[in-house]
Amino acid sequence: MTLSPTGFNIAANGIRQHVLRFAGEGEPLVVVPGITSPAVTWGFVAERLAEGFDTYVVDVRGRGLSSTGPDLDYGLDAMADDLSALVGALGLEGATVLGHSMGARIAVRAATRGAAGVKRLVLVDPPVSGPGRRPYPSKLPWYVDSIRQASEGMDGEAMRVFCPTWDQGQLALRAEWLHTCYEPAIVTAFEGFHTDDIHVDLPGLPVPAVLMVAGRGGVIEPGDEAEIVRLNPSIRTARVENAGHMIPWDDFEGFFEALDTLLGTSLSRVRP
Repeated sequence: MTLSPTGFNIAANGIRQHVLRFAGEGEPLVVVPGITSPAVTWGFVAERLAEGFDTYVVDVRGRGLSSTGPDLDYGLDAMADDLSALVGALGLEGATVLGHSMGARIAVRAATRGAAGVKRLVLVDPPVSGPGRRPYPSKLPWYVDSIRQASEGMDGEAMRVFCPTWDQGQLALRAEWLHTCYEPAIVTAFEGFHTDDIHVDLPGLPVPAVLMVAGRGGVIEPGDEAEIVRLNPSIRTARVENAGHMIPWDDFEGFFEALDTLLGTSLSRVRP
């Protein structure tokens, strides 16, 4: 069954934040997508998440239908404060924040900056680049070139050049929405992968966190995973061996198997 989300805008941290709510039974869960993923592109994941959570997917500033433009700050702290303000504006208590890639870094920084109403973090393959560390494996032109083509107009088949393993529906959705990713916001976030140090935040995380790692893609190598656990021994990890960085796109059931392992949920359709 396809669950239709409710979309709405809410004023929080001085900007308009657009949210898709997939109303479900259970505790609140806020999904913070990655660098070029408007909320709508996470809909197929949120539908399943709503089987266990009251699920909210946010458009990060500079993406989707949230505030954008040249006058905004697109740095990590500003995006983290957006998340904190959003949780408060929604009146959520005991919320799980699931952040993918850039969204996981936002979740970590928001927690360390005192986000109220957040119960725990699910960190899905966050970039571990930073000052003095190896660069993020994806290159900036991959993002910029695809955004510019989408801004001019492209279909799903043209998007296949950038995302060759995706199915036609996901390609079409990305082609439709990628133009809403404001190029300066993306450039700032990408540069922040290399200048912001999230490792310093990990030892003092004030809420529990779990880590999901893609087995392919090279974002988090075994040594990186070991370092994260060394910095915060309470962090439990699960690997999705057959998935690249975009885990739900590559191994949908594997994503939920890992989530079940980490959270004790029953969202996967795979049964022993």
